[in-house]
Amino acid sequence: MRAGQAADVTVKALRYYEEIGLLEPARLPSGYRDYSAADVRLVIRSLMSLGLTPKETEPFLDCLRGGHEVGDDCPQSLAVYQAKIESLDALITQLMRRRADLAQQMHAAARRGFRSHLFDKEIPLMLPQADPFPENLPAPEDDGAADHLRGLKLPPLTFTDTNGMITRLDQVSGGRWVLYIYPLTGEPGADIPKGWDEIPGARGCSQEACSFRDNLAALQAQGAQRVLALSGDNAEYQQDLVRRLHLPYPMISDPQLSVAQKLNLPTFEANGATLYKRLTMIVRGDTIEHVFYSIFPPDTHATEVVEWLAANPVSST
Repeated sequence: MRAGQAADVTVKALRYYEEIGLLEPARLPSGYRDYSAADVRLVIRSLMSLGLTPKETEPFLDCLRGGHEVGDDCPQSLAVYQAKIESLDALITQLMRRRADLAQQMHAAARRGFRSHLFDKEIPLMLPQADPFPENLPAPEDDGAADHLRGLKLPPLTFTDTNGMITRLDQVSGGRWVLYIYPLTGEPGADIPKGWDEIPGARGCSQEACSFRDNLAALQAQGAQRVLALSGDNAEYQQDLVRRLHLPYPMISDPQLSVAQKLNLPTFEANGATLYKRLTMIVRGDTIEHVFYSIFPPDTHATEVVEWLAANPVSST
């Protein structure tokens, strides 16, 4: 394909991609450059539709040149997707928090004397909230069931998260990250299980999810490269929770409690089912560095994690 035949891509753009090594056109006998149609289509799709930078597109082109029919058939391409998603998650969280701050400032200013009809009603915050955490719930006690976890390595178990990405638990991040484990959120629209509020530490999964959502930027600022949530919940229920509460981090469904079996995690019985007890791990690479257990109240737990990260920074040496 000659430069003038590359639909929607200017000759100047093609020359730039060639200069930085993204395109390697062959030369026709006439001396004209002959661009691969696959290369050009990928550049158009990646740079114009997905918002990837030229540098970020390089692994996709390398994948095609390596003989793959699709540019994202290689692990390096998937890593670019994941990094871009994480970058967008951080930006979304930052923007949502900024909007909430602006709305609060505006209402505070309006209450100081403006009587315009524009401020007669509250402007809803962008983030939906879980129901308030009930009062007078029994607090769980630390029964020592998580004392053995610090220093253990996460098992090489593989899951598909709510972003549709394949996640291997011992390869989530090379740095410090957060894995919080919760019992269940249940079927969308259904009542909570009978007697749920009487079980110490059972209630508060949606509130905890919102807590990690609202504190995601602070967690990242304190060095947490990823946040993941895991439970025995059905994957469909988790997808509903992510959509309903606008959660910017992925969730993992483990209905077989395979992580509990590998690490001997604490569980409890309720309504004929075995469920995870609530706990949070700070992980470095594949090694558990710190464990929060037991957790109460769950709706402010993410703040506790932020404070621990701030008090225990990663050494630069």
